[in-house]
Formats: sequence, C-alpha cells, structure tokens
Amino acid sequence: MKKETIAFIGTGVMGKSIVHHLLNAQYEVHIYTRTASKAESLIEKGAIWHSTAAEAVGTADLVFTMVGYPSDVEEVYFGDTGIFSNLSKGAVVVDLTTSQPVLAKKIAQYASENQFKALDAPVSGGDIGAQNGTLSIMVGGEKSVFDQLLPIFEVFGQNIVYQGAAGAGQHTKMCNQIAIATNMIGVAEALVYGKKAGLDLETVLKSIEAGAAGSWSLSNLGPRMMKGDQAPGFYIKHFLKDMRIALEEAELMGLHLPGLELSKKLYDELVNEGMAENGTQALIAYYK
Repeated sequence: MKKETIAFIGTGVMGKSIVHHLLNAQYEVHIYTRTASKAESLIEKGAIWHSTAAEAVGTADLVFTMVGYPSDVEEVYFGDTGIFSNLSKGAVVVDLTTSQPVLAKKIAQYASENQFKALDAPVSGGDIGAQNGTLSIMVGGEKSVFDQLLPIFEVFGQNIVYQGAAGAGQHTKMCNQIAIATNMIGVAEALVYGKKAGLDLETVLKSIEAGAAGSWSLSNLGPRMMKGDQAPGFYIKHFLKDMRIALEEAELMGLHLPGLELSKKLYDELVNEGMAENGTQALIAYYK
C-alpha cells in the first residue's frame, strides 16, 4: 500500500525534528519554510522544499502545519498562496500549532464545506519530545479522521489522545499551558531557594523530582536553569502567545485565573528585558 504524500509547513525547532521522523519512516515529505537555508538538513535528507505553502501542498494527501501565531495559521491556510488555494479534494490538514480554538473550528468548517478534512492537534513536549519522537498530541476533529491518522501520529508522538470535536485539541492544550505556567514559577523558586540555602542543586533535584513535586518541567528544564542554559526548546514569545489565548478563553468563560496572570506578568518582564527569543526556562533570570 502506497504511503501518504505529506506536506509540512513550518520547520522550526520542533517541526524540523518531526520532519526528520517522517523521513526516517520513509514518507515523501514536501516542506515550506520562509528561509530555505534553515531547512538544509531536511533537504539533504530528502525533503522537497517549495517557495510557497500552496506549492508544497500541491500533491499532498496530508498536510501538517506548525507555525508561530494564530495570525500565521490564518495566513498559511487562507492566504493567496496558502494551503487552501491549492489543496487536492479529499486531503487532510492537521494544525500542530498551539492556536485559538475558534480558528481551529473555522478551519474545520471550511474544510468540511470544500471536501477536505481537518484536525487540530497541538503538541507538548518541547524540543526534547520532538527529537525523541515522544510528543504528547491532543487532537480535536472527526474521530474517524483521527483513527485514520493515528499510525502517522505515532511516528513522532507517544501520548496521543482524541479529545473531541474541532477545537477540543486546542482547548486541551490551553489546560496544558496553564498547568505549565504556574509550575514554571514553582520550579524556578525551588531552585533559587535551594541555592540560597547553600544546597547542592543536583542533589536537591534527585530528591524532589521523584516525589510529589515531580514534573516534566522540573526534570527537563530544572537542569537547564541550573546550568544557565537559556537556549529555546520553546520560545518565551510563543509561551506568552499561549498564555494570552488561555486568558482570553478564560475571560469568555467567566473564569479568573490569578496563577496564569502572575506567570504572564513575570514573562512579560523578561520580554521587556529583551529575552523573547530565550527558552521558557529563562524565567529563573527574573529571580537573579
């Protein structure tokens, strides 16, 4: 049985690793990213680069998108040289970007009305999860389409859960980001406290990550904080985008989320200090 031809739009920190997994699994992958030089390793491995998203999806059975902001998602799907301008009938689009639930519903509705299929499938796990092929994938859309694509999701993901109708994947990702936002404060403050108390932080981490305080952020980003490594596995600017979406959605639902508001305030201060391109673990710099 012939494998699906895949187009992948947006090969940033995480997207690049996902494309590597797809190529390793022997899929034909067409890619579009604004700067071809940033995708050289993928092109050398066999990915086919195109100068527009429309060109990249021309022969695709399946399209993945992973771009920065909701405005980028809107443009890459509905723009003059966007996906829907040149997509073959019956093709499936899957947005891996963390974006607005309302936009996921808009894409799904347009797809349904024009003989396409669509899923919203934001991911969690950062650069490490993408590199290891162990991303958590939260999927919204038609269950039959999810079932159809599950073997491909398993190429780069590990915890893959169907959440419900269009937009449900994005709402679930908001839950994920809310949990991370306040947890990052706890991780940073625990390490700052331990250092001030004169403790060996590696030994502290060995004790607390195995107990009730354990979390992905503590185990994976705690060591980066300790080393002063602020390289982006996930950019602060993108995390702030996610927090803004979550706060907007919470307001629409009449919810007050003071923990999320505090986290956003702290990250806003880091951006004001020129740290938008740093990784989220750079939060520890606030305390220094």
